[in-house]
Formats: sequence, C-alpha cells, structure tokens
Amino acid sequence: MIPNKKKEKKEKPVARAKSKFTVFPVKEAGELMDFLMKIMSGISRTTAKSLLSKRQVLVDNVITTQYNFMLKQGMKVQVSKEKGQKEFNSSVIKIVYEDAYLLVVNKREGLLSMGTDSQKDRTAHTILNEYVQRSGKQNRVYIVHRLDKDTSGLMVFAKDEKTKFTLQDYWDEIVKDRRYVAVVSGELEKDNGTITSWLKDNKVYVTYSSMTNNGGEKAITHYKTIKRANNYTLVELELETGKKNQIRVHMQDMQHPVLGDIKYGNGIDPIGRLALHAFRLYFHHPITGDLLKFETPYPAAFKKLMLKVKEEKVAIEG
Repeated sequence: MIPNKKKEKKEKPVARAKSKFTVFPVKEAGELMDFLMKIMSGISRTTAKSLLSKRQVLVDNVITTQYNFMLKQGMKVQVSKEKGQKEFNSSVIKIVYEDAYLLVVNKREGLLSMGTDSQKDRTAHTILNEYVQRSGKQNRVYIVHRLDKDTSGLMVFAKDEKTKFTLQDYWDEIVKDRRYVAVVSGELEKDNGTITSWLKDNKVYVTYSSMTNNGGEKAITHYKTIKRANNYTLVELELETGKKNQIRVHMQDMQHPVLGDIKYGNGIDPIGRLALHAFRLYFHHPITGDLLKFETPYPAAFKKLMLKVKEEKVAIEG
C-alpha cells in the first residue's frame, strides 16, 4: 500500500509529466473521422483510420477507435505523439481505462499485483508491461498501489515515473472514494460502523491488530451492511487508510472474517476464493485534474451466496 506522506500544508496536485499528445478543442459537433481529416492538414481517410486503429486518438482523455464517434462542442481530441498500443486480451486482467499516462484495470483473484524475490509468477505488472512494450521496447508500466493476490478488483498503473510519483505523493488528495465489497462469515450485528486499530507485522509477516497504539500503523475502515442471509453478510467497506491486510484483519477483529481467507479466516470457503473485491475507485487524474469514476459489479459468486435458501415444505401424511 502507498505510505501516507504527511505534509505541514496540503498542496494541490500538480502536473509533473510532459504532455504526450497534441490537443485539439472541438468547436462544433461532428464525426471524429471528419474532425481528424480537417484539423490535421487534410490527411487522408486511410491515415485517419490508421491513427484510430493504432489507438493514438483520445477523446477527453479516453482512447477512442470508433471512426464515426460523435463529437460535441467543448470536447477535446488528443492525438498521441507516440506509437499507439495494440489490442489487449487476457483472461485474468481487463483494461477498463487507458490514456497516455494511466491504465486502470480490473484484476481477477489469484493474480499477483507484482512479483517478489521469492515469487516469480506471472503478475498483473508483467502482463501489462508486455502489452505496452509491443508498441515500443522502452515502454513500461509502474505500480501505484497493490491488491492482495486473492483479492480481485480495480487497480491503477502509471505509464511513466513522474505520473507514478504524482499519484503516490498526492494519493490522499487525489483519491476521493475507494471501496470494497466482501462476504463475511456470520451476520453482522450493526448496519454500519467504523473499525480503528493499529496494525503491525510479526517476524513471519502475519499482521496483527491492537486497539491501542502498539507502534504500528493506524488503520481505519468504515463498513456498511448490504444484506444478511444464510449466516453470511454482504458488506461494503470504505478505506480511510490503506494498510496491508487492513480489511481482512479488521473483519477478523470483528469475529466476522472474510470467506475464503486462509490467513485471517475461520476455514469457511464456500466459493473457493477470497470473497473480497475492490469495486469502486474515484480519483482525480494526476495530469488533467478531471475526476475519473470507475466501478465494477459485485462478483456474481458473492450475490449467489446471498440468495435466501427457500425452506422446503414437507407434506405431512395423515
């Protein structure tokens, strides 16, 4: 997780990466293809289509490949100065947003965010690096924050070091809403609440929690009960701090561990995975300042657990 860097005075996030594209304001409505041919010194339709297919054209910071995309007055079209990206296909990670500076992805459970000295498995980081390097060997992606291997959901990667450092240095100001959904063991007593504790790793890297300051990192999690059924609870969790294993340890503190949690759970694993998913991420773009909003649906397996089991009617023979 990103460390909190306390500053005496809060500063407004600033753009520190150089522009990687030429920006053209849209002054009147029309199709994207016609706009490109007009503003780029009368290029041919073939050249315009090539720019689109090579993913070098963005509309309001989003890569757009549709030639007949309808532009509205006030939009901005950006043409990348770099070679465009190739199509991306993966069964374990999905790109939900991409521009010249960022990638926002939806990671499946079971995939490491990045490798370690002891774990050299295929990771989200290596998969995305391979993707951007198909358009230039010098290209690479940079980790901004992480999700546990067994947690699924939304992650941000930067395409250059300056964007990475802008996101990390101003993380608390840039991120406006970050939420997870989980299914936990048992039925939560309260509809909502807040858990506060200090988290610290022991010598074997197991995180333990203390309700008083033990010299560890202060962690705050807000929770809201969505549904109770079948001795489970579907719960939405909002992080005020983002510490290692924070949600999993806090659910253990409440004696309602996340289902499928081998490390901090109670052995209950009805769906064969950790029932934790990062479903919402709202943040200001570190370069443009625009508020970007991303959400993914609650996983279908989570919803299925919450379907009430109908009591079978037993006919009584007379």
